[in-house]
Amino acid sequence: MKSWEFTRVEGGKIRIDGWLADSMGLVDGGYVYSTLFKYPEQGPKRYELILSMYPQENFRTLAHVTVFADDVPGSTVQAARFLADRKIRILNSVSLTGISDTTIIWTILADLNFAGEGDLVKERLQALKAAGDPSVDKIQYVSVKPANIGRIFRAKNDEGSLKTELRHGAPVTMTGESFDISKEYGDILDDVEGSEVMITLDPGSWLVSVVFFERDTDLVRIEMDVPDCFGSVDSALSVLADAGVNLISVFTKVIIAYQTMDIEAVADLKNSGLSVDGVKELVSAHLAKQNGVFELKDVTRL
Repeated sequence: MKSWEFTRVEGGKIRIDGWLADSMGLVDGGYVYSTLFKYPEQGPKRYELILSMYPQENFRTLAHVTVFADDVPGSTVQAARFLADRKIRILNSVSLTGISDTTIIWTILADLNFAGEGDLVKERLQALKAAGDPSVDKIQYVSVKPANIGRIFRAKNDEGSLKTELRHGAPVTMTGESFDISKEYGDILDDVEGSEVMITLDPGSWLVSVVFFERDTDLVRIEMDVPDCFGSVDSALSVLADAGVNLISVFTKVIIAYQTMDIEAVADLKNSGLSVDGVKELVSAHLAKQNGVFELKDVTRL
């Protein structure tokens, strides 16, 4: 699924559309916790704002808990009771039938009592099942892994990118499906009105990233149809790389299996010297030379 969208800062606020807000639990009247980072001058990113429904100080004890249970009445309740008896708080979760009439899989973001408690939870379940305790007879297995949400707040990530934490803001109440950046960051983000931002979901950690681009960034959306076959994405997009166009995001979706695929790319034209019309001419001419049905659908400035 597509996990990002682009919008603009309006009136010192960032509107978070319903589908995105509902997915991440950022609802009107609810508190949103945030942290603002600054990136170095090079690159398209200027600032990044991390939004969460949980305070940063709770991240250390958050864990991903996966429960495998029999697909029978009462299994989910039994799993919830087992976690409650361990004083483990269930936060966001989703369950689905993994194998029909056999197994149900419940994926949970949970708040443990202390970091590293996961091994004790698994040991306790094994002991109860070995003793034939009926309180866990519907539970097959429990996996507990640290959420590692703190990785997002590191100054340096695995790719070596650097960022500096500027401020850990106080909770802000969501109103009108919008986050008001002026309340906590108005003195820093004093020149972003009307600028384009990218909102990205991290579904596993239930976090939202808001990226503010450099002021001279020239963003366009490029949409095209290509064959659903090996090498078609490379063939379609290579001309942009050769022209110095920086791709910010790429979304591909198969329309008809083995026939047609849709590509939606958001790109920065800043260092290419191309206009919107120039991109249309360049890409159209390039696609016309490819084997198969390659078609440029649209190029629009964001």
